[in-house]
Amino acid sequence: MPMDPSQWIDVTTEMNHYSLDHFVIPTHYEKDVSSILIPHGVIMDRVNKLARLIVEDTTGPLVVCCILKGGHQYFADLVNAVKKLTKDGKTIPLSLEFIRVKSYKNDQSEGVTMSITDEECNEFRGKNLLIVEDIIDTGATMVQLLKKLQDFEPKSVKVTSLLVKKTPKSNGYTPDYVGFSIPDEFVVGYALDYNEYFRDLDHICVISDHGKKAYAV
Repeated sequence: MPMDPSQWIDVTTEMNHYSLDHFVIPTHYEKDVSSILIPHGVIMDRVNKLARLIVEDTTGPLVVCCILKGGHQYFADLVNAVKKLTKDGKTIPLSLEFIRVKSYKNDQSEGVTMSITDEECNEFRGKNLLIVEDIIDTGATMVQLLKKLQDFEPKSVKVTSLLVKKTPKSNGYTPDYVGFSIPDEFVVGYALDYNEYFRDLDHICVISDHGKKAYAV
């Protein structure tokens, strides 16, 4: 069963609004983010907790599927954490797959495009899949992907997303494992981007108006 939302860490701009002076920010982004929403150390501790929950629920080998590009940092850290854990005294066999998805231009969600082919999906038949996503915004991208995957009859499909955005645009989709629920702000860092920028920022931050203008296309 999916995590109860009470188990998510609820992040708000009122309670979790760290000054840029409190942490290290790359100098080339100092004007481009307005605040730090989730510091890198907090992210890493939460990833370790999610890894434990996933291993506890796992019933066999996992095919861990990374949603590119934004999910790659969470994916890498999560896989490293899972590899260190055991269930009934045994480690979990993992295989890794990558799916490229694009749905944003500037700060607006556009049509969803996916790189995965039917031939690639056919390899998932009868296997336990764990989809690793950086953020669930409206939910449209994940619903579309899951619908495609189910046609190829995997044994199970579970989804973990580091972030879930609290937005009225949501279609109500809820992942199985969630790190943080965040305000309806455009966030960057920890591999989340704005037109391919900010992936090299460790913390999850709110982009500033200056940043949106500086990196708009």
